[in-house]
Amino acid sequence: MSVGSGPPASPPRVCYLTKRFPRLSETFILDEVLGLEASGVPLRLFAIADPGEEDVQPDVARVNSTVTYLRTGGRWVTTARDYARFVRGHAVLFGRRPRQWTGAAVQMLTSGRIRPLAKHFLEAGGMATAMDRVDGDHLHAAFAHGPASVAHYVHLLTGRPFSFAAHAKDLYLSSPHLLAEKVAASTFVLACSENAADELRRIVASHPDPNVNVHTAKVILAPHGVDIGRFRPGRPAVRTEPGTLRILAVGRLVPKKGHSTLLAALASLKASGVKFRCRIVGGGALRDELSRLVTRLGLEDQVTMCGTRTQQEIIEEYHRSDVFVQASVITADGDRDGIPNSVLEAMASGLAVVASSVAGLPEVIRNGETGLLIAPGQSDPLARALRSLADDPTLRDQLGSAARRFVVEHLSRSSCIEPVAYLLLGSIPVASAHGGAVA
Repeated sequence: MSVGSGPPASPPRVCYLTKRFPRLSETFILDEVLGLEASGVPLRLFAIADPGEEDVQPDVARVNSTVTYLRTGGRWVTTARDYARFVRGHAVLFGRRPRQWTGAAVQMLTSGRIRPLAKHFLEAGGMATAMDRVDGDHLHAAFAHGPASVAHYVHLLTGRPFSFAAHAKDLYLSSPHLLAEKVAASTFVLACSENAADELRRIVASHPDPNVNVHTAKVILAPHGVDIGRFRPGRPAVRTEPGTLRILAVGRLVPKKGHSTLLAALASLKASGVKFRCRIVGGGALRDELSRLVTRLGLEDQVTMCGTRTQQEIIEEYHRSDVFVQASVITADGDRDGIPNSVLEAMASGLAVVASSVAGLPEVIRNGETGLLIAPGQSDPLARALRSLADDPTLRDQLGSAARRFVVEHLSRSSCIEPVAYLLLGSIPVASAHGGAVA
């Protein structure tokens, strides 16, 4: 679909709201902010809270916009000053449009889960007055849960247009009813995978209110993409152990990443005599549990739990690896990955990728072409896939080369970010998209 001849002469001032910024693990948010700024979108950056992390990605220093936090107490702490600021904002909004404010409050009170919605409604008072201070024209929420709820209430309170993006947990664990209402009220919605887009369209189409279920065309495919200049095949690292398969996994240590399945597969590899080393990069709640599992499976000499790494450090990990594993699963509560950025980075780096067939992963990992696809949550198929790659260096090279070509042709960050920038600048009529991809 065409993106038009250029941005409007006087582009709207876009306020970009995320949950916490900057987060070491959310490089896709940082990359999107940098990409939008580079594309000429006049951004004002907001976050509900400061993550309070000691380590940050070096590229955070390249962000032009300063970050304004709705909650200033750090993490999820709301100070008395924050509450006072939110209440003052609502008082101003009520004074301007009492009937509109009352209608928004009634919708919040009748939408279901009162406590979290009341929290976001309160935050919307602070966000709306913050937009006043920076003359914000459009509010874009980076996630479909909390940030999109705040943006939705700002819209109900002020009439300002808003959009939002849907990825993984924020989509699959959110109330379908509330998601449908947000889509109906929004200008457009970005989905980072076909799987996510289809799920959103299904939710909207199944809403009982016909005034809501006509809005499926607002859901637009907008993959994150990857920086193919930064992530590229490097000079092969010197092998200290010839014949040893070097395996890499990158991701937060949370259940949906399937690290326990990976470790069980590695135990099977060891039992069958395959020589390997595996490095697991990431931090999270399961670190101690997974470390104990490494010991229990007798993998201390083969597996290294590396902790968190910056993007530059992860690039070096890609260059010293042969195979990348994404053993994602769908958890009992329905949480799952979308298309993890680390998978795209590994593909761009020319690695052979083994991934489970969860959510959007089959969209980029085409079995036998751009990688190997396996059933989720099963260690035996993963072990067999890794064993085949250990035995066949030529297959590894072929899969890695094809993976690199795929992302260069279809998922370069510059080609993916440009249509999003035009959408935010208002130069593409969303009604003409018919739910199609913009990349």
